[in-house]
Amino acid sequence: MTPLELRLLATPKAAPELRRHLREHGFGVRLCATELLTNVIDHLGEGTPVTVRVRAAAHRRTRVEVTDPDPRGLPLLVSAAATAESGRGPALVDALADRWGVDRGPECKTAWCEVPEPEQLA
Repeated sequence: MTPLELRLLATPKAAPELRRHLREHGFGVRLCATELLTNVIDHLGEGTPVTVRVRAAAHRRTRVEVTDPDPRGLPLLVSAAATAESGRGPALVDALADRWGVDRGPECKTAWCEVPEPEQLA
């Protein structure tokens, strides 16, 4: 797998662009990357600059990272009501990824997940 690094603005139009760049990857990687990007849009606002990285990780997994310029506002795993229009992104990432988390720095944070290769999904 060729590592990918994209710098883009977090906007709704960026999501399909990101999926196009990830077309060689499985559904889980594409969905997790989109959900991490959407989390930035929802919590920091449209137009926030982000860096998306996708690379091979240990144990036949793909690591997806989305870095934004705000060290606050960490993604939380919560139960969304059946009628809620949002709040399911972290739950989707949690369901598809073997591991996920957030690394905070003094001026940024990186939300990341490690998704098993498609044949490894249960």
